[in-house]
Amino acid sequence: MDFGRLITAMVTPFDGDGEINWEATSRLVDYLIEEQKSEALVVCGTTGESPTLSEEEKLRLFFYVLEKADGRCKIIAGTGSNSTKNSIHLTKEAEKIGVDGVLLVVPYYNKPNQEGLYRHFSAIAAETSLPCILYNVPSRTSVSMSVATTLRLAEIPNIVATKECASVDQITLIASACADDFHVYSGDDSAGLATLAVGGHGIISVASHVVGVEMSEMIEAFISGNVHRAGELHRQLFPVFKGLFECPQPLPNPSAVKYALELRGIPVGSVRLPLVGPSDDEAEFIKALLN
Repeated sequence: MDFGRLITAMVTPFDGDGEINWEATSRLVDYLIEEQKSEALVVCGTTGESPTLSEEEKLRLFFYVLEKADGRCKIIAGTGSNSTKNSIHLTKEAEKIGVDGVLLVVPYYNKPNQEGLYRHFSAIAAETSLPCILYNVPSRTSVSMSVATTLRLAEIPNIVATKECASVDQITLIASACADDFHVYSGDDSAGLATLAVGGHGIISVASHVVGVEMSEMIEAFISGNVHRAGELHRQLFPVFKGLFECPQPLPNPSAVKYALELRGIPVGSVRLPLVGPSDDEAEFIKALLN
């Protein structure tokens, strides 16, 4: 399974009461595929505010987005959690729905060691025929999966990729040692071009909600050998990559990108508590960032 080089970790649209806005979800899926050129969508990942979504909401979103996409791009379900048993259950339900793959985050809060991580992911993979993408994001989980553990898991046939947020060093080491058909994605937009340069496959992105076309052009320029143009585009996009997370003060994902979508004429509502939307100063910063 090749999920493409530019994957968008999709936000979850909410209405004024904090419930899923299905009409806005429909418009967003069309926009991300047709206008921003996403090759795959992650549904109910961190950017989709998965910690505040119920299992019923997640399953409805998997089904709805899959139906709406209608084969125009791959749909990856965020089914990972810090409970192996619950992750297996949700993965099995997602497989019944017909998604193309699953994204499995490193367990958060309970801080397993490397053997625990290996057993967690291998247990989930053993219970599904779906392609599995690992997701290492130590800034959120408080534990980082090592290069050795990632490579050990990469030997399992249906563990096909990793979304790596630890460092470009870690991406380099994984890409240097993994099989050609195991794909390494950057989970950090600002490290996307560097990831390609060291042998990574692509980017699982937040910024692609608003600059996906430009990111696709950057990726294509690099792949086709036009490194100068790729670097030029990266430099142009870099303020957006950083600004959507740093605001002038760090703003929790996806607060900034949801507001950015509204500015682009794609309203998706605000975020669910405990997240909050941007302050007046942050909103002005995001407006300036997009201009």
